[in-house]
Amino acid sequence: MTTRPDERDVASLKGRAVSVREILDLFQVRVRDHRSVHRISQALADAGLTTLPDFAVCGLRSTVEVVPLASVPAQRTSVEADDETDDALPSHALPQRLLLGDIPSARRGLLSVGPGTPLSQTTFLMRTKGLSQVPVTTGMAQVHGVVTWGSVAKMYEAGKPATLDNAMEKDSLPVADARQEFFTALPVIREHGYLLVRGDDGCLSGIVTAADVTERFEGAARPFFIVGEIESLLRRCLGAALDGEAIRAVQTNRKPEQRSGQVSDLMFGDYLKLLDGDQTKQSLAERADRNWEALKWPNMPREQFIGLLKRVKDIRNRIAHFDEKPLPQEMLDELTTFAKVLRAFAP
Repeated sequence: MTTRPDERDVASLKGRAVSVREILDLFQVRVRDHRSVHRISQALADAGLTTLPDFAVCGLRSTVEVVPLASVPAQRTSVEADDETDDALPSHALPQRLLLGDIPSARRGLLSVGPGTPLSQTTFLMRTKGLSQVPVTTGMAQVHGVVTWGSVAKMYEAGKPATLDNAMEKDSLPVADARQEFFTALPVIREHGYLLVRGDDGCLSGIVTAADVTERFEGAARPFFIVGEIESLLRRCLGAALDGEAIRAVQTNRKPEQRSGQVSDLMFGDYLKLLDGDQTKQSLAERADRNWEALKWPNMPREQFIGLLKRVKDIRNRIAHFDEKPLPQEMLDELTTFAKVLRAFAP
């Protein structure tokens, strides 16, 4: 839950460059979601402040400037801001520069062996720990080489004695700094299958493998694609059942002459306005009852459907804010379940 700090503490941020993490810590928030972002933004606004760029869409390590609200032109109203959160991601909401150190395995630590370790102990470690590479180091600072299953095979093919020194890769070892851009390191990972990473102290802090790259981007990309499918299915269902007048009625974030009545122009929050019979605005709630009837889903429990739709909206907002932590499995399961439900009803 967001805790509102003392007004003097909020006001003291004025004119400072602070990390997003510092702002969240001040409000005792661990994860950004639409509720915590709204409350923090409101507290800043009450103090006459805002951030450049928007703290809601930056990485946790990013630095933002806390500036007077009046110095930023064309501020949106809170309603407009909530609606835009549900829209397609604007260009300034794209993730910040990704560094090698942002990959968890790059700072997780790694197992290594010393130069005098018998080869049999090294390969036993690799087998029992499921490792494909083990660096040979002195104090994690000096890297003598790396033992891989490929280098062991080459040793035997060359008929060399089975020693650690003969089994090591020693030339052109793939080593990089944690502050290096991640994407510039991809060709090295593709070539070698791994990349040793040095931390800020110059010692090895972790290793990034091809499997880590796959895991990182599967975890980041899969929720985006599922949410994209959900939106596509919702639009197919709503577009087949509702007319332009029903669509224009929920496009309240636009001027009347700009309300297209096209389902393709809806934002995610508009789906709830179209279908939620318990929303605060009575006129929209009554229209929502008629819209639900128009869908002709007699076997779909409306309350449970709306509950799932609200959960998907919350998860979508979390994805849109580029939380650095991977989406929890239970949230991914909720997205997958809702997509399956919609597939069965989409025309």
